[in-house]
Amino acid sequence: MKHTLLIALSLLAASCAHRGEPLPVTVSNPLEADRTNEIVELSIKDVRKRMKVSDTASVVVTDGLRQLPQQLTHDGKLIFPVSIKAKESNTYLIIPGTPDSIPTKACGRMYPERLEDIAWENDLVGFRAYGPALQARGERGYGYDLFTKRGTDRPVVEQMYALETDKAAWKRINAVRKSNPELAARMIDTISYHKDHGFGMDCYAVGPTLGAGVAALMYEGEIVYPWCYQSYEILDNGPLRFTVKLVFGPTQVGDDSEVIETRIITLDAGSHFNKTSVNYANLSKPCPIVTGIVLHDRSGATVTNATEGYMAYEDPTTGPGQGIIYLGHAFAQEINRAEVCHFSPEEKQRRNNAEGHVLAFAEYTPESTFTYHWGFAWNQADIHSMEEWNEHLSHYAQTLKQPLEVTY
Repeated sequence: MKHTLLIALSLLAASCAHRGEPLPVTVSNPLEADRTNEIVELSIKDVRKRMKVSDTASVVVTDGLRQLPQQLTHDGKLIFPVSIKAKESNTYLIIPGTPDSIPTKACGRMYPERLEDIAWENDLVGFRAYGPALQARGERGYGYDLFTKRGTDRPVVEQMYALETDKAAWKRINAVRKSNPELAARMIDTISYHKDHGFGMDCYAVGPTLGAGVAALMYEGEIVYPWCYQSYEILDNGPLRFTVKLVFGPTQVGDDSEVIETRIITLDAGSHFNKTSVNYANLSKPCPIVTGIVLHDRSGATVTNATEGYMAYEDPTTGPGQGIIYLGHAFAQEINRAEVCHFSPEEKQRRNNAEGHVLAFAEYTPESTFTYHWGFAWNQADIHSMEEWNEHLSHYAQTLKQPLEVTY
């Protein structure tokens, strides 16, 4: 690749001199393991300065032969995917020019037609956070929900919602519900996103729990469950990265009655995991913080490895024939411990018969930001066993602790 880049540089030097200078960028993998389709971030301001182009100039990322997918993010990053062998480096060339359009792999929106859900996805997985319209009905939608995907890398959540919220279809169903409940049930199956129509489904139960990965403060040993978001802002919406800002509260935490949580969720193309950063305004003193995965079945395998910075759970899904969901959290920063915490019989009843949580514990300091990564895989898609998921999660945790190294 280096020889190819030298040739490309010599050919581009004359033609690009009046428009800026090509910029070689070397990306190195410090791990003893290959990294595939991982997103690299560069400061676009720094890139343009080094290329000697204007502050608004367009640039193209290449591998020396062809353009790579790329995106400019809301926080001034130029991002693109790379695949690099263990302990090796690749060099990429950034040149002046207009990048080609590419298919969208990461996207989302707010769904006013479905109780103001925020739902988002990439080419592998989909997610949602419940909205204020759900809370207004009195439903305790604290945790994240999941949409499984299979057989496609295109966005499908929009189609799932379109079927589920089809008013004309529901009118027809309601017209026959009393006279022919069996027919009504079959009709529901044709539109429900709780059924797999060939590209995935919602077969995960959240209930009044932390669901697939919400973080929450603790006070005197009890989780302070966050209600639904109050406001949102979509910061990035593809093609490679989706980012949403959610603001919650105010919430009572001990003597502090106006604690406001701000949550930034980022999902990149090609990843099973969201990066999520949370901070809490108006918190007067340090407080324990947990990230949790709801435990639906005590027989499901769990892995808790605070030393390596990850935890996992094998979830049985909500019905027969719907497969297994593998959930996991990973941490770049140190956590105190990770463990399975079962509900008491009374708590279990309040939590829709969930068995408990798999929890990771850390300490939150006022005015700081706590960042973690959470996501899942489905055994009817690309990861087929708990062993395979544990290996994938362990590798992902290593990439957080040893990020790709970029040099100009």
